[in-house]
Amino acid sequence: MTLAATFLAGAKGRLLPASIPFRFFAAAALFHVGLWLAVVAGADQVTSFRGGLGPALAAIHLLTLGVLTTTAIGASVQLLPVATRRALAAVWPIKLVFWLSVPGIMALVAGMYVLDPAIVLLAAAVTTSGLILFAALLADNLRRSGSLAVVAAYGWGALASLVLLVGLGLVLAFDYHTGLLPDHSAVALAHLILGGFGFMGLLALGFSHVLVPMFALAAAPAKRPAFVGFALACAAVALGALGALAGSRTALTAAALIGLAAVALHLWLMREVLAAGMRKRLGLSFVLIRAAWLMLAITVLLGLATLHGRAGPNGATLFGFLLIGGWLLTFLIGVLQRILPFLASMHATPSGGGAPLMSELVAADWLLRVHAGCHGAALAGIGAAIVIDSAWLARIGGAIGLAGAVVFAVFTAAVMWRVFGPR
Repeated sequence: MTLAATFLAGAKGRLLPASIPFRFFAAAALFHVGLWLAVVAGADQVTSFRGGLGPALAAIHLLTLGVLTTTAIGASVQLLPVATRRALAAVWPIKLVFWLSVPGIMALVAGMYVLDPAIVLLAAAVTTSGLILFAALLADNLRRSGSLAVVAAYGWGALASLVLLVGLGLVLAFDYHTGLLPDHSAVALAHLILGGFGFMGLLALGFSHVLVPMFALAAAPAKRPAFVGFALACAAVALGALGALAGSRTALTAAALIGLAAVALHLWLMREVLAAGMRKRLGLSFVLIRAAWLMLAITVLLGLATLHGRAGPNGATLFGFLLIGGWLLTFLIGVLQRILPFLASMHATPSGGGAPLMSELVAADWLLRVHAGCHGAALAGIGAAIVIDSAWLARIGGAIGLAGAVVFAVFTAAVMWRVFGPR
């Protein structure tokens, strides 16, 4: 039996009301547009950003919190109960997560944009409360999980990273107000590692063990190498975060090498799944997912080069951009192209009865092709702008990314219309 059949068995009984996950996806689509607007506005800072309040930091958090984290919350609260076969105990807490985190993120990025440390600190506290509540919900679901042990293990790793991440985030927000930290940049690097490779990275790797086999109609990867990959990934994140806080290039180098081993093993497992899958034509979404996997490996290699002064004057900026804008955003968008219509097909009921075909719920294919083209061009443009330190090229790349984000928002709205619009 393929993992798709196992995953979907009894899934409808564990679905949340459609308005719960889709409100997070809608917010993420709007934050995606805001991200590229901030890139265009802060193009002068984007190409050589090293920290500090302003449009560039606002853009980073529009991406990490607004797009990535919001999407992760919406996907995990729906997919984890289905995957683990354990429904959430109640619906109201996840609604509260939304009303704490989304307004908190909006206020946080506004405070960063207008250079107001007081707003940043207050908004960080509100956002943190929402994320901690989400962590509690995630922990409760994982605690009651009796299946998909590899996914649950990655979930626990992501949860631990999230707790440490929000703690360091509060410290950084407080430091903008007081300036007491002896090395703000070291804490910021640990924050980036825990967010990009820890919380979001481990979630992406963990969900890949369910979603990729499900989409390819294949069996899940073998457990033993999957757990080895999990151990390597967690070790790399832990050592990287500690190395950043200690300012140890040796520890960071060791973390990058262990991370490369984890990436190589994960990509081998995914290749085996795709090779064994019954579905060979996986469409545009897997073009993006494969590109994201490639950028993950490049990101770790670039991190090594940056550590040893071989990546140019803006190597650190390019590393951060490839981590969150290259690997994570590209992977997330590729998955969302499948997840949005998949969830819509499970929630929507056509007037004639029966289950609607997923293809009937997908917006016009040209929207996805246009968005993918814009996304790729924007990444290439911003990456080149960072390498040559060109604000005008960053502004052009941001404008192309903005066009793609608007198109993807239209795609999201079209799918949601099939669920919530009048029949």
